[in-house]
Amino acid sequence: MSRASKLTLATTSLGAIGIVIFVHYSQRAEKAAMHAGVIRDYEQQRLKRERQADFEMQRALEEEYRKVQTVSDGGGPAPQQRDGTAS
Repeated sequence: MSRASKLTLATTSLGAIGIVIFVHYSQRAEKAAMHAGVIRDYEQQRLKRERQADFEMQRALEEEYRKVQTVSDGGGPAPQQRDGTAS
């Protein structure tokens, strides 16, 4: 084989090996990024369920307190100020 053909073979072989290594690295990085997205989605769903449970608990407490206490809507007479005038 001539020197030029050996150089061409070596260059194309190294180029092909480099491309294969790059593609494998790229696939692993993409897979890791996709997995991180799944983990992030699970965490968001968990937080949403916690917030919903907290909301339901607060709603139940509100209903319980409304049964026990009278709640004013603020439509009553205005409170008196120190000088005796209404606000």
